[in-house]
Amino acid sequence: MAVVNEKLKEKIKESLSSVLPITIIVLLLSITLVPMEIGTLALFLAGAVLLIVGMGFFQLGAEMAMTPLGQGVGGRLIKSNRIILIVLVSFLMGVIITIAEPDLQVLANQVASIPNQELIWTVAIGVGVFLVVAVMRILFHISLSNMLLVFYLLLFVLSFFSPDTFTAVAFDSGGVTTGPMTVPFIMALGVGLSAARSDRDGASDSFGLVALCSIGPIMMVLLLGIFHNPTDATYAAIEITSISTTHDVIQQFVSALPQYGKEVMISILPVVGVFVIFQLITRTYHKRQVLKMLVGFVYTTFGLILFLTGVNVGFAPVGNLFGSGLAESSFKWLLIPIGIIIGYYIVKAEPAVQVLNNQVEDLTGGTISRKMMNTALSAGVAFAVALAMVRVLTGINIYWIIIPGYIISLILSRLVPSVFIGIAFDSGGVASGPMTSTFLLPLAMGACSAVGGNVVTDAFGVVALVAMAPLIAIQIMGLIYVRKSKAVAQPAEALPEDTVVDIEEDTVVDIEEDFE
Repeated sequence: MAVVNEKLKEKIKESLSSVLPITIIVLLLSITLVPMEIGTLALFLAGAVLLIVGMGFFQLGAEMAMTPLGQGVGGRLIKSNRIILIVLVSFLMGVIITIAEPDLQVLANQVASIPNQELIWTVAIGVGVFLVVAVMRILFHISLSNMLLVFYLLLFVLSFFSPDTFTAVAFDSGGVTTGPMTVPFIMALGVGLSAARSDRDGASDSFGLVALCSIGPIMMVLLLGIFHNPTDATYAAIEITSISTTHDVIQQFVSALPQYGKEVMISILPVVGVFVIFQLITRTYHKRQVLKMLVGFVYTTFGLILFLTGVNVGFAPVGNLFGSGLAESSFKWLLIPIGIIIGYYIVKAEPAVQVLNNQVEDLTGGTISRKMMNTALSAGVAFAVALAMVRVLTGINIYWIIIPGYIISLILSRLVPSVFIGIAFDSGGVASGPMTSTFLLPLAMGACSAVGGNVVTDAFGVVALVAMAPLIAIQIMGLIYVRKSKAVAQPAEALPEDTVVDIEEDTVVDIEEDFE
């Protein structure tokens, strides 16, 4: 228990360091450019506290429960040698985990033209299908870069047949699907599958599941848009409740807790059910592990409730307020540099990002450190948010950014070791989590509404751009990695495509310095 308490303190400290910068930015803006009422400011600060504590509990819970569950299921599946069983379990797990994803609920509430459950089930089926595809890739050693090339070309073809008012929403759905619930499990599932293979390509092949699972929702939602033809999409602005006393602040969060508690419980219970059934059938975990994982599920549940309550009650309204306030002022173009700053720091506050970074560091033996990943992701997301603000202010069609961005990403995928391809495309999925959907998206919506733009076509898409940016940033890091690796390797030796090369500590430092 003492060890758990120490880990919890460590996780909360990490959460504090991640959330504090964005909190300071908001406070400075509230003093200078967008004055806020004291009550609204208090609501935001209370939300920040819940966010920090919630993220700490969630990360510890995911480490204790979701990760070992994913590894256990993955290892058992590949050892069964039953393709039908592997396909069935992978599909069902993809659907169950996606329905449990809180980010998806946030997006569904914003898309007025399609019933929430219809959109959620469409996305869940997409994830289920493509989780099967991702598992088959690992089993049959299929090139990730080739699969990504084929599927993204197919996405762009489908997007031309989908209504313009729905394209941005479709690409956003791919980003929000891979959030704090799905990423720990899917990443661990990949590790379990690859470890059971025990070959030289296992480490690199453990990445890429999140990348492929992000494609499924986009494809299915585009198909839904083609057949559903949602032409009547509307946007309802987020209302900020008047706050005058500390009691009002407390009341806002207390009244919201049951709603998010119910959502999280409904989401978590199927996952717990899978764990129970899996343990009864396979007896994979001993009693102490079972107890630890059950405690982990409790931590995950508690953390997600606090996190979602803090983000939705305290952060989302403030994001909308800032967006509209800046856009209505004579300094509306400050949205771009402010977006850069917010984008740089907000990705650090995403719970799933930290899960991915930890796993990358573990699987590469520290060669690709968390610091390197955080810096590359922050730089990429900062640039993406800047582009999103440009779209809000000018109404540029998302195609002019998305298509060149993915073309660059796919070209880079032919030039870097395969491990970086999987990491990059996985990073794209995890970078766009709850903080993006509940702060950046409302900010873009508020700004777009204030300048008189089309919210559905111009504000939606910010999640998609955030998801796309790491694809380029991480693969550029891969190019630098290759250059540094060759510098310390023997001149006659070439870098094998799918191999993670251990390099000297000073070289790692040099790589990190390139991203500072």
